[in-house]
Amino acid sequence: MMKVLYYDCFSGISGDMNLGAMIDLGIDVSFLRSELDKLNLEGWELISEKSQRHGISGTKVTVRQTKHEHVHRHLPDIERIIKGSALSDKVKDLSMKIFMRIAEAESKVHGVALDHVHFHEVGAIDSIIDIAGAAICYTALDVDAVHVSELELGSGFVMCDHGRLPVPAPATSEIVRGIPIKLGGVDFEATTPTGAAIVTALGTRFGNQTALSITKTGYGIGQREHPTVPNVLRVFLGETAGDRIQGHRAVLLETNIDDMNPEFYEHLSEKLFMAGAADVFFTQVIMKKGRPGVKLSVICEKGAEGRLKEIIFTESTTVGMRTFEFSKDTLAREIFKLNTLYGEVTFKRSLFNGRQVSLKPEYEECRKIALERNIPIKEVYANIMSAFSKQ
Repeated sequence: MMKVLYYDCFSGISGDMNLGAMIDLGIDVSFLRSELDKLNLEGWELISEKSQRHGISGTKVTVRQTKHEHVHRHLPDIERIIKGSALSDKVKDLSMKIFMRIAEAESKVHGVALDHVHFHEVGAIDSIIDIAGAAICYTALDVDAVHVSELELGSGFVMCDHGRLPVPAPATSEIVRGIPIKLGGVDFEATTPTGAAIVTALGTRFGNQTALSITKTGYGIGQREHPTVPNVLRVFLGETAGDRIQGHRAVLLETNIDDMNPEFYEHLSEKLFMAGAADVFFTQVIMKKGRPGVKLSVICEKGAEGRLKEIIFTESTTVGMRTFEFSKDTLAREIFKLNTLYGEVTFKRSLFNGRQVSLKPEYEECRKIALERNIPIKEVYANIMSAFSKQ
């Protein structure tokens, strides 16, 4: 079975609501604080308390600044804080992935280069804590997939450093482009740019249809009161129901390219994966007039194709592409850890109708072991699998 985190965003999502939901789901607040201390940022405290909205009990989180800060950070400033911290590489990479969602949106909205984007509200300490905290919690949960419901954006106007702006704020509109949303369910900014960036960076599937066997539920309490809709983020932790083949609809994007610098393909592939592509691959083809070319194929979940198309059109030389919706069938999977002669190693097991059909150790962990011990990676694989077969 796959371990799944499901975001039920019926009242939107913000960075503090997400942290509240994660703590309510079971993340230890002391652990979260100790990890956040690795950012080496001063002048903040994390306040976690039980609260209610419309009779629903959950956890309300507030990041309070203990000293006044008037700093407009740029992307390189954020990167220095994250990369220079003592957080794990996985948390650092995910934190920057979330920040990049916001940076790219702000860059497009304001027409400036990425490195010149001013992080006003999002550059403040509370937003840095919200985003790094989201990465810490996600990594600690160790889930296989993140499903996200339709995203309630709200309505009305919001005040920010740029003045009074309509809801959703322009940056939020860019971040959520291509995924299912709702408008007007509440009369305030239900989804903030930080909240939008978190779910679009983590999400592997978008929309309300999901089959899930729930094991835990957490509620993150928002800062607002509403007369009819509880300002709450609900998250479910569970497993995909059953151990049979998991089938769902997905999208394939394809385009043929014969006039692009081959050096650009790696950059294009990395950006597509960062934006949520499930797979990216290139195939050599012969095009019209006998010209050699490359067919770019991108597989993604329904709802993610919009932002991937934008990347393809802006980062490649193509002027058109093909879009196919298809049925994607995947085996049920289990992830577990075992002690080996190299220490604890993560394994992935695939099942067909309850029967194991494949088993392998996690590649990145084996690669790290091989590099640290200066031995061939095939030797690491062989020794680990031999030890596993004897258990």
